[in-house]
Amino acid sequence: MKKVEVGDIVDGWVTGARRVPSPNCDARPAGGAIDLVVIHAISLPPDEFGGSAVEELFTNSLDCTVHPYYERLRDLRVSAHFFIRRDGELLQFVPVHARAWHAGASCWQGRERCNDFSLGIELEGCDSRPFEDCQYDRLAGLLALLRKACGVAAMAGHADIAPGRKTDPGPHFDWERLQAALAARTVCLTKAI
Repeated sequence: MKKVEVGDIVDGWVTGARRVPSPNCDARPAGGAIDLVVIHAISLPPDEFGGSAVEELFTNSLDCTVHPYYERLRDLRVSAHFFIRRDGELLQFVPVHARAWHAGASCWQGRERCNDFSLGIELEGCDSRPFEDCQYDRLAGLLALLRKACGVAAMAGHADIAPGRKTDPGPHFDWERLQAALAARTVCLTKAI
């Protein structure tokens, strides 16, 4: 895949990202700042990569008859701001100023409803396999842009804000590696739990 760098945010959309608008979003509460990035992992079907199922899930077009697992997703209405595929491709579903429906029941530093004040980044992955080098590179570049453009200062895993309910980004996600990649870009984001 041709590497496309992210460079700026225009009208809430990151340049260099493939835009796939999701209907699963709404307005953030008035006066709230974006304080947090939540890192997730997703694969559909579970533990399988590639294909269009994640895009279809986030755009309410998933054919639930294609795989037995999909039946449990039939009425689910979810999205994330971003999705980073195994090959490093970056997709954006929701503009950064809007509220994506990614965190569900969640709490961070005593604040409930993390969707209200966070950005959601999904990595194509699962709990049983490591992530790809290009995913860390793409994620670090995206986080650097979000730090600069949106003022985000903290990041957490989905499991950190929904303990007992979620496990992602999972045991193979290397937080130290991500911090090193951010430091190489002279970007500081706190790993918050």
